Amino acid sequence: MTITETFVIFAKHNAESDEKLVSILNRMSNAEREKERGSFYGSISALVRHILGGTGFFGHLFTKALSGNAEASRALADITAIKRPPEGALDESQWKDLATALAAADKAYINLTKALRPGDLDAPVELDWYGGKPASVPLAFMLQQLTAHNVHHRGQISQILDELKIDNDYSGINVAALT
Repeated sequence: MTITETFVIFAKHNAESDEKLVSILNRMSNAEREKERGSFYGSISALVRHILGGTGFFGHLFTKALSGNAEASRALADITAIKRPPEGALDESQWKDLATALAAADKAYINLTKALRPGDLDAPVELDWYGGKPASVPLAFMLQQLTAHNVHHRGQISQILDELKIDNDYSGINVAALT
């Protein structure tokens, strides 16, 4: 298995986990999703919005690094074009829009990983933090960081659901992502 195939698996797993998560959250009332839960982002829906926002943020960072790959650039354009719901508490309609946007971002992210060529993984992703040290990191490192970001925040949601005694095994071993 190549490293690019591994990133496709990660993207598929991410999408399936998000789909299962949204299915669980759809069974909650809007008030329960919007309730302050003590996380850095507050509510469960704010955590989901942050997951979506992270995908857009990383996608924007990848744009220059992948400018020579037309198929990857199209997938990135799909990611960065996704509209996020407004900040603050969401109503039911806005929650549905968020769930739809998350699914679209996940689909575009899968398409991005499928479009990667081996040389793309070494492409420098420019950073404007850490005082310019480093000024860039390889795309492969940042793809891993996006995976870690999403897993981390779904884990926060899982902890909240555990405390609410809501079954939420949406991020276990996922062999379906291998296909």
